[in-house]
Amino acid sequence: MNILLPKNVKYIIEKLQDAGFDAYAVGGCVRDVLLGKEPNDWDITTDASPYEVKPLFRRTIDTGIKHGTVTVMLNDENGNYTGYEVTTYRIDGEYEDSRHPKEVTYTKDLKEDLRRRDFTINAMAYNDKAGLVDIFDGRGDLKRHTIKAVGDPHERFSEDALRILRAYRFAAQLGFDIEDETAEAASRLRDTLSRISAERIQTEFTKLICSPHPEILYDMYLAGITEAIMPEFDECMRMDQKNKHHLYNVGEHTIKAMMVNAIYSNIEFDADTLRYIRYALLFHDFGKPEAMTEDENGARHFKGHAIVSEHIAKDIMRRLKLDNDTINMVCLLVKWHDYRPEATKKNVRRAMNRVGKDAYRLLFPIRIADTLAQSMYRRQEKLAYEREIMRLYSEIIEEGDPVSLKDLAVTGSDLIEHGYEPGPAIGDKLKELLEIVLEDPLCNTKETLLSKI
Repeated sequence: MNILLPKNVKYIIEKLQDAGFDAYAVGGCVRDVLLGKEPNDWDITTDASPYEVKPLFRRTIDTGIKHGTVTVMLNDENGNYTGYEVTTYRIDGEYEDSRHPKEVTYTKDLKEDLRRRDFTINAMAYNDKAGLVDIFDGRGDLKRHTIKAVGDPHERFSEDALRILRAYRFAAQLGFDIEDETAEAASRLRDTLSRISAERIQTEFTKLICSPHPEILYDMYLAGITEAIMPEFDECMRMDQKNKHHLYNVGEHTIKAMMVNAIYSNIEFDADTLRYIRYALLFHDFGKPEAMTEDENGARHFKGHAIVSEHIAKDIMRRLKLDNDTINMVCLLVKWHDYRPEATKKNVRRAMNRVGKDAYRLLFPIRIADTLAQSMYRRQEKLAYEREIMRLYSEIIEEGDPVSLKDLAVTGSDLIEHGYEPGPAIGDKLKELLEIVLEDPLCNTKETLLSKI
């Protein structure tokens, strides 16, 4: 078969071939092309050493020269420099920390280089002369929708424990199944994930929950993998709700809500927004085990669970080393996910003031997914409420109603001009004026507000 290589990738391969070396596009880029997707990155493997690669190109960066990798910098179609990783065929020595090989040995054998890779679908190589090199039947596993380790899965996961999470991440992104022996080895070696840094785990886990198939979490739970990286989730899986609003336990409801968001959302979210929403859905009920009470009829209630969930979410996200923007936004969404004011413009304006104009909008897909993951009890009524709240929100935005201090027609400087001393009293008075315009947006004129003071 033929693959249309990008101009710069073709140039690097041919430059190496002209110098007497072998070179191939390798790994994820080949996999993506075979799946009909546009690769994000193109990696190249060669039998040339880094010190033989570097003189062939005008600009290179020693990004991982210890492990045989240099980055070749070339101009793209827009005149911007783009980097292409070029890595020497290698055989990894013994792994001592479930991540790094003790030593790396260069080889002239492409097969030996492909043998060390994680999964068959990532162990294919291509150039125009040799065509597709697929020693481990990665193309067949793509057709079978299967994630399968290259060779012995126990060895592959022992070399780098993060591959355990990568297996489930690829399954979630591609909608594939994990081959039985590979899944068994992943479960058996799950405790080795404790040796992996929080940052690396978080990177894979974020990709997993933001994928089209976040329901893979259920398989991870059965395999004991969530217990190794997020035991709070397993606690939710053990918490039956016993409430007429629900038909799943807390963990199953969480998974269902994330599935609903993945399947039914008709809004195109950017990467940041999708990350906020999926993490908020993951954490929104984590506080239920702690907040649970049971009445005399055996029905369970979870009053105040949103606040408890917020605290748990913050602890987990800090543990996973998520960025502060994500932590702050997700905590805000978790805190307010169960807040449902009466469906009037006045109340929606106040809600927008409390939550934030932009953040409040993100609560809609969260609450809809939450509702659709519950029982049928009053479902249509709940969905009708959400539609009405969304309608009122849209009108408020279109009409430009004030919902925050920055929307007020007066400023602190205006109050100082009218005799207020600089200090806390100005802030208090602005808040009073904001209450007036939240009640009646028509009052938001400088003349009207100054007359109020």
